[in-house]
Amino acid sequence: MEERSASAARLFDIRRVIGVLFVVYGLLVTIAGFFVSDADLAKAQDVNINLWAGLSMLVLGLLFLLWLRLSPTVPPPSRRETEGGGPGAAPPAEG
Repeated sequence: MEERSASAARLFDIRRVIGVLFVVYGLLVTIAGFFVSDADLAKAQDVNINLWAGLSMLVLGLLFLLWLRLSPTVPPPSRRETEGGGPGAAPPAEG
């Protein structure tokens, strides 16, 4: 049960959610930046805003995922470990 909650905590780490969302939206906006019309470029003073914003979102999303990879979530200690019954601990003394 505790292993399941620890894996769920790693799965729903906010860095993963933010990173994946930024990568997905960055891909969509970058693709939209490749199909920009001349009229849209003229409105933006010849700056392809979709392309630059999409690439920026891609980089930010990948940085979040890299941060998650380099610094993974450490699960909290189980009740057994906090009560002294962790792996390798001596059994409680009787008497």
